[in-house]
Amino acid sequence: MHAPISRGRRLARTAGRGALVLLLGALTACSSKPVLVPDKTSTAATPGATVPATVVALPGTLAWDFVNELKPSLSGKVGLAITPVGSDRTVALGDWSSGPGWSTMKVPLTLAALRKSSSNQTAAINAIEYSDNSAADTLWQALGSPDVAAQTVQDVLREGGDTDTTVPATRTRSDYSAFGQADWSLANQVKFAAKLPCLPESEAVTSLMSKVSSGQRWGLGNLDGAEFKGGWGPDTSGNYLVRQLGLIPTAGGQIAIAIATQPNSGSFDDGTVILTKVATLIGKHLDELRGGVCAAG
Repeated sequence: MHAPISRGRRLARTAGRGALVLLLGALTACSSKPVLVPDKTSTAATPGATVPATVVALPGTLAWDFVNELKPSLSGKVGLAITPVGSDRTVALGDWSSGPGWSTMKVPLTLAALRKSSSNQTAAINAIEYSDNSAADTLWQALGSPDVAAQTVQDVLREGGDTDTTVPATRTRSDYSAFGQADWSLANQVKFAAKLPCLPESEAVTSLMSKVSSGQRWGLGNLDGAEFKGGWGPDTSGNYLVRQLGLIPTAGGQIAIAIATQPNSGSFDDGTVILTKVATLIGKHLDELRGGVCAAG
């Protein structure tokens, strides 16, 4: 465990736990809880995370480059979570942890609607590939009353291992969808994304996520083979949160990724620039990340 580390492997050592080691290259955590590697100024932790007293990432690793090089250069809060498909072991980085799901919540919504009826296919295409809000509203209404729709989408989240997120039945802000206002943490979102390919009929949604329109292919959309969905929206002061969830092919299968940022400027465009920088860094370290597959039935 203490031999020299090549660039093809990543290692983080947890102080205060003796020789306990986290091999980030295989994304093998010391527990099923997320492990947060905070930057020097952050005290924020992902809800439910197990946070060691000190975590030191070795130079040249994704964690090191994110915390010591990329993060200090970004003007805003940013969070990143990674989990191999089929796993519940997560690595989390950054100082942003939770907020409205915005249009990323269209992923479980679309799966729920397509399961109910194939007649929802056109609306599903528009909701995922173009993030069309009217199409998403059509899918929501197709599920039944607001209470039934909220419960149905929430049930999909539970299938995906997200045991915490609550989908509201009514709009907390009149100009925005009820489902988009669900508070969806990065930890829960990446947990869901890692189980998404394993859920019944999910290919109908993940195939659409591979065809997102060119105008929305920032961030994870710049990585080869990405299946992803973005979401964005302003807080009550008009400052944007910009986020994405996605599945990326790597050695051994796919990795699920959730990223989000709140740029200091409050600008949507600045948010997309930040997420593209995060995705570019991930792309440089893909050879270190081992993906996973769904367990055999």
